[in-house]
Amino acid sequence: MMLVDTNVLVDVLEDDPQWADWSIQQLRTQSQVYTLSINPIIYAELALTFSTVEALDATLSKMRIPLMEVPKPALFLAGKAFARYKRAGGTKQNVLPDFFIGAHAAVLGCPILTRDARRYRHHFPTVRLITP
Repeated sequence: MMLVDTNVLVDVLEDDPQWADWSIQQLRTQSQVYTLSINPIIYAELALTFSTVEALDATLSKMRIPLMEVPKPALFLAGKAFARYKRAGGTKQNVLPDFFIGAHAAVLGCPILTRDARRYRHHFPTVRLITP
């Protein structure tokens, strides 16, 4: 399994002039090796680009990208990673989506396909990242 980060999917859905080709190619390539998946956090972020649940679900179905629940150990790890971030001087007040996504991948031992590796690399160094 591989988690597909929101930015990769938005690249494709919005035909981003700079990133769509890379994202499409990576989705094709990685789908030959992994089952591509998203979690509820990625789903919520994708909802910003859709007018209805049905439209989002239809798109994910067409792309063959299922929604996986986040296991409790990943939720716990996300909270702990956020606490370390705050102790190190982080300024955000709520647990950030990348902490949930990174912790989910860490607990499952699966990679993340993303264009935004900075926070994942720093807070979840054991997670393999597929990046440009």
